[in-house]
Amino acid sequence: MNDDNNVKERQLAELQERRQKLQMMGGNDRVAAQNKKGKLTARQRIDMLLDEGSFLETGMFAKSRGASSYGEVPADAVVTGSGKIDGRRVYIYAQDFTSMGGTMSEMQGKKICELMDSAMMAGCPVIALNDSGGARIQDGVDSLSGYGHLFRRNTLASGVVPQICAILGPTAGGGVYSPALMDFIFMVKGISYAFITGPRVVKAAIGQDIGEEELGGAVVAQRKAGVVCRSENSEEECFQSIRELLSYLPSSNREQPPRVDWGDTPGRTDPQLFDIVPANLRRPYDIRKIIGSVFDRRDGKENFFELFPLFATNIVTCFSRLNGWTVGIIANQPISKAGSLDIDACDKASRFIRFCDAFNIPIVNLVDVPGYLPGTDQEWGGIIRHGAKMLFAYSEATVPKLTLTIRKAYGGSYLGMCSKDLGADAVFCWPSTVLAVMEAEGAAPIIFRRELEAAENPEELLQTKIKEYREEFANPYRAAEHLHIDDVIDPAETRPKLIAALEMAMGKVEERPARKHGIIPT
Repeated sequence: MNDDNNVKERQLAELQERRQKLQMMGGNDRVAAQNKKGKLTARQRIDMLLDEGSFLETGMFAKSRGASSYGEVPADAVVTGSGKIDGRRVYIYAQDFTSMGGTMSEMQGKKICELMDSAMMAGCPVIALNDSGGARIQDGVDSLSGYGHLFRRNTLASGVVPQICAILGPTAGGGVYSPALMDFIFMVKGISYAFITGPRVVKAAIGQDIGEEELGGAVVAQRKAGVVCRSENSEEECFQSIRELLSYLPSSNREQPPRVDWGDTPGRTDPQLFDIVPANLRRPYDIRKIIGSVFDRRDGKENFFELFPLFATNIVTCFSRLNGWTVGIIANQPISKAGSLDIDACDKASRFIRFCDAFNIPIVNLVDVPGYLPGTDQEWGGIIRHGAKMLFAYSEATVPKLTLTIRKAYGGSYLGMCSKDLGADAVFCWPSTVLAVMEAEGAAPIIFRRELEAAENPEELLQTKIKEYREEFANPYRAAEHLHIDDVIDPAETRPKLIAALEMAMGKVEERPARKHGIIPT
């Protein structure tokens, strides 16, 4: 019996020794070097993001086949497992830069893929914390295979469970494509970099001198590339944003988003709401003031979670709530490019629409759009195919869709912002709304051309005809007569009207033709 006890004690001691060694990651020196750069380690990140004491690690003893040639890499440079955020289960992996630069190997890829398989079966979100030097060169094609399997898992999980990535260090080459296949990417200013080819390769290939921050830093990756949904100031801020984002989302496509009562009342009106919007159709205003007033307030303050705030600023995409229900909001932004639709705005909006539809999140559209942005840059850049993505996404979506036109909607952009013809379940207008094929200043000279040519004072007549056109053809009542508009509402009553329409549409069932999948425009 004593011999048995001794054997078991040795086995337990060995287990504890192995665990402690692996939990030290790359060792004290490398952990200190990571922290000195202002970066947390993989385990520190997991502890900060998840509910305290909720993390359950898996695959700790994984080892690459190439370890015999370059030495053991603790946990094969990635910490994987599951835990909870605000009491809800999530699956998470964090690359460990202190262990061989967090590089991807065959076994690291396998660990992550097994985690994602489990997440899909359980119906839980996946969170990736990326901090890696890329593929492990010593492993050759085996490391590329790890990426390949991961890309396929990202694709299979798309629309099944939410996938969120935080890039918290260098991410280059093949390493950037897994985040790109996920739903939302966060980066942190000063420590995060994302690019296909780094500065050295750029210099060698085309002779251009450029630094990591300028090429693929957190702000550049959002403002210029449109890759990153949020650029945060610190890792702590990044993790808080991830927690906030998850609060709006269901755990999988099998569920409805959580309903949360922030203490706002559904019948609240705002008599000052109409004053935000100038009567002059060309004067700008900030659409976020409308969003902040209409949607649920938290502790009496506006509350919405904006995505891509620095990219395609002529359209706003964000999450908020109406009477506790999560909604996705798409709104033209008049203070940027007059709120017109361009290539980037169409890409930003169409992807957001498809995400909301995949995860049972109703969509609310706030419309004040003068049209599609004109010019050779847009035409040669493919505004036709990019604009078609929005038409496709709205038409494809079966979640409740509500549209409110605040001031104007012209031509194809009237359709592009989800008219009834594209499947909106309820369409409202404020009495200030101008709806037309084109604005009065452009339409009147065409419609009344002969009268203007024969007039003694054509300029005076033109102004009269512009006014006549607006009164006769461009008002919301004409559209309401033909059932293109469900109601023209008092702006003060916008919130209760939208809530009533949303709750009417919540239980709808909308069938689609049997098919494998549609083909979205490129």
